Order: sequence, then C-alpha cells, then structure tokens
Amino acid sequence: GTEFIDSYVFNKAEYIRFNSTVGRYVGYTEYGVKNAEAWNKGPQLGQEQGELERVCKHNADLDYRAILDKT
Repeated sequence: GTEFIDSYVFNKAEYIRFNSTVGRYVGYTEYGVKNAEAWNKGPQLGQEQGELERVCKHNADLDYRAILDKT
C-alpha cells in the first residue's frame, strides 16, 4: 500500500508527523507530543485525512493507470 507522511519541522528538527499508517499525528519532541495530542482531538486530524484521500487516491489512480498503460 501507499503511506502518506506529513512532517512539520521547526528549526530544522521534525517535531510532529501525520502518518497514514497509524492514522494520527505523532510527536517527536515535548512540544510535538503536546501538539499531537491536541491535533488528534481537533479538526486538524479530519483535514489531514481529507488531504490523504485527495492526494493518495488521486496518485494511486495515476500510478494504476501508468501500470496499465505499460502492459
């Protein structure tokens, strides 16, 4: 399958990431963990899942068509 990752970086350090495999935000610093907890409960999670649908489904369709075109 396809994995969609959306990283948030501050001062060149990743502090939070949305990972489609776990389906939620994961924090990597104390600040990131606090944000992840809030974002997982708020509207951000729905927005990220909407982006996942839009980006991944569209690209998966394109990849699938490319594979069919080559056969």
